[in-house]
Amino acid sequence: MKAIVITSPGGPEVLQLQEVDDPQIHDDEVLIKVEATALNRADTLQRKGSYPPPKGASQYLGLECSGTIEAIGRNVTRWKIGDQVCALLSGGGYAEKVAVPAGQILPVPPGISLKDAASFPEVACTVWSTVFMMSRLSAGETFLIHGGSSGIGTFAIQIAKYYGAKVFVTAGNEEKLAVCKDLGADVCINYKTEDFVARVKEETGGKGVDVILDNIGGAYFQRNLDSLNVDGRLFIIGFMGGTVTEVNLVGLLARRLTVQGAGLRNRSTENKALIVSEVEKKVWPAIVAGKVKPVVYKYLPLSEAAEGHQLMESSKHIGKILLVS
Repeated sequence: MKAIVITSPGGPEVLQLQEVDDPQIHDDEVLIKVEATALNRADTLQRKGSYPPPKGASQYLGLECSGTIEAIGRNVTRWKIGDQVCALLSGGGYAEKVAVPAGQILPVPPGISLKDAASFPEVACTVWSTVFMMSRLSAGETFLIHGGSSGIGTFAIQIAKYYGAKVFVTAGNEEKLAVCKDLGADVCINYKTEDFVARVKEETGGKGVDVILDNIGGAYFQRNLDSLNVDGRLFIIGFMGGTVTEVNLVGLLARRLTVQGAGLRNRSTENKALIVSEVEKKVWPAIVAGKVKPVVYKYLPLSEAAEGHQLMESSKHIGKILLVS
């Protein structure tokens, strides 16, 4: 099969389409003929050599895909050859075929194209596991998403609105904020021209928001704490603004704040299967109902993965970038 290979750690130009061996499946896995994969920020870190795949995972990039099942392991009962599915991966999506544990597979939601289904697994599993399973966002609460126009952000706005939250977002230009508003965001903040802490306080009568989903890390840590309501929860899923900061912890006690962080890729197969099962029960109905839609900025052929990485690192995109096999 063909796959995108990182020829050496570096810029987007190190990504090259090469002929490689087909993956072999284990008894509890299926082989998917990939229709499409989606880019995630983690892919750019792996390409640079700073985010190696977990032990035993595919060496190739790609944390999600959609496609058609081509073979099944002897212990797999739910799926059959020919099923159209999408899947959460530990790697291997930037290829024509990928082996996936059966518990990480989801049916393509009715009304969604096979290609567009590749835009959902990583964002759905990330947002559901962090914001809902761990931070327990519930109807009537307020929720701030940093990077509202990202793949994570555009999904999080829609699913949070579906479950009855009031949604705040930050983004860096008016075009991005307009898309967030169209997706249902209630309060849209341009972080380049406004102080998000002041705006959050103003919009919540001085209280702050109940939950924050943050991919910035160090640079926003103090301001995030300052933006939280009593019993507020900050969930950190990325460090685009660095990993080290100095912080005043007084508010943590005074307002009973919770700070959590988690990744998805390094979780156990069992834990991923649990999250995927929850996503199918709680998120898939919202997609089927048309309340959560795929937000795809660009489709590129697999051979143009380098261009996809350049686009992602420019941060000009809104929503997801897909590579089509």
